[in-house]
Amino acid sequence: MATYKGINGTSVVNYAGDLPNAIDGQVWYDSTAADFKYQYPNVTTGSWATGANLNTTRYDGAASMAGNKSSALFMGGYSGGIVANVESWNGSAWTETTDIPTATYALGGTGASNTSALVFAGQTPGSPATNATYEWGGSSWTSGGNLNSGQRYRTGAGIQTAALAAGGNGGSPSLTGETEQYNGTAWTEVADMNTARTYGSMGGGASPYTAALYIGGQNPPSGSAYTAITESWNGSSWTEVADLNTARYGLAGAGTQTSALAFGGNGGSVISNTEEWNGSSWTEVNNLNTARSGLSGAGSGTASALAAGGTPSCAVELWTGSGQPIGAWSTGGALNTGRSRLGGAGTQAASLAFGGRTPPVSALTEKYNGTAWTEVNDLNTGREGLGGTGTQTSALAFAGYTTTYVALAESYNGTSWTEVGDLNSARERVGSAGTDNTAALAFAGRDPIVAITELWGGSSWTEVGDLNTVRYGPGGAGTQTAALAIGGFTNPPNYLASVESWNGSAWTEIADLNTARSVVAAAGTQTAAIAAGGEPNLKDDFTEIWNGSSWVEVADLSTGRNNARGAGGSTAGLVFGGDVPPITSATEEWSSSTNVIKVITTS
Repeated sequence: MATYKGINGTSVVNYAGDLPNAIDGQVWYDSTAADFKYQYPNVTTGSWATGANLNTTRYDGAASMAGNKSSALFMGGYSGGIVANVESWNGSAWTETTDIPTATYALGGTGASNTSALVFAGQTPGSPATNATYEWGGSSWTSGGNLNSGQRYRTGAGIQTAALAAGGNGGSPSLTGETEQYNGTAWTEVADMNTARTYGSMGGGASPYTAALYIGGQNPPSGSAYTAITESWNGSSWTEVADLNTARYGLAGAGTQTSALAFGGNGGSVISNTEEWNGSSWTEVNNLNTARSGLSGAGSGTASALAAGGTPSCAVELWTGSGQPIGAWSTGGALNTGRSRLGGAGTQAASLAFGGRTPPVSALTEKYNGTAWTEVNDLNTGREGLGGTGTQTSALAFAGYTTTYVALAESYNGTSWTEVGDLNSARERVGSAGTDNTAALAFAGRDPIVAITELWGGSSWTEVGDLNTVRYGPGGAGTQTAALAIGGFTNPPNYLASVESWNGSAWTEIADLNTARSVVAAAGTQTAAIAAGGEPNLKDDFTEIWNGSSWVEVADLSTGRNNARGAGGSTAGLVFGGDVPPITSATEEWSSSTNVIKVITTS
């Protein structure tokens, strides 16, 4: 007779609490809670984050862009007319580069990166369909061998010297399943697809043409119907495999024959649906943030991908793939005094909360030990909208509002506050970053709304490089020499998704938040940060994690709020206080643990 131990290799042990070092799937009995429990990995299905927009809004560019999530090329398309524009992606921004020789839309494209690409087919002004091919060497275009037939909406996979092109319409026949292979010099016709169609997408990655997928598209008899059909290419023939869950055309694809992503398109209306292919079936996952058709895609598929353009959009989104750890918020000990617009410093298990609005303005200071808050010595001057940074034993509080805007700064040594040198500019709702009471950064703020940045060296403040965008109420994370300014508010009334990065001397705009907002609770470093809550909604609960290149939406706060304060970082964070409304004392702890403990219900 089979036993649990025989099947799983472990016994059901008795332990008071959560079993340390439990393996995934192991069952134990928690004698304290009188429950059976087991542990399993806590992972995402992947999600889309906003990237920098294309410089030119367009659609029906190269159906499969060349490159990947960090190095890509967007070629041609339609933008009030057929265009030749080419833009190069370096992982954070698009740069206009050399145009393709002939303006073309509904074209196919493929390649390994933004320095090695191929475009072919499509429609040019005055021509129903072209068979032209152009090769990109990183700075200029060279004519390659022509396709055997001119087609619109032909899509591609592979690399510049070993590419695959399939499907299309506009040639003879008008709708085709033709497939051609390119060897770096000439195209050769090979086996047709089982279903003739156009305006589908190809998943084949930046690898030779011996393995690919053709996904969706329009098919006979009229060419206007949309299909869910997927076919797999083995280097010599096509085989029908499992259909998409949502039939569509004008979609984009990325990935390989065994690990692909299909996103966007038109399934009777423009859609944002995203599906993952695991080599045998399609699974619906998180949608694009912007629904669109006629977009282009690149990347390795389920692990990472890039979506660009479409109608009507210049939007760019970055896919962070499945298997990434996710986190969760849990309830922590409440502040003794609820307040908003407060300052904060420290880590999840050793943080400091000071000042704020109860109302009225407050000088209260409390410290957190990971379980509960304890009142300690007050600030010398009560205020709200102040900045704060450092640790529980070495912190700095600066700026804010009493009955007027102030430039006051105070230093905390773990026991008491001492007034130190004032900021050069009085203001409130400043952004802040820093490591202790000797090294801090104050940026942005209101009176009026400014972009001013000041650096604290331990005895005085020095004005340094301004932010690119004036704002108040930004979240702050990082150190005096490597910081982030996250979101904020500017006039005319405008909530910002803009994020800027500080390198010690200047600010640079980087990838935006997915949701524009002000007064977020932020914490972490320049390369690993968390931003939670905020406004314009009275009680936003959104949480986003910064991984150094993009923002990813994760689990929401349990209590949505604005004007709260953050401490810790993206793996172990803390949010406390804020406006729900009303003003709250609630504290929440963020954990990005990759494991979840599950209780087995026995009744």
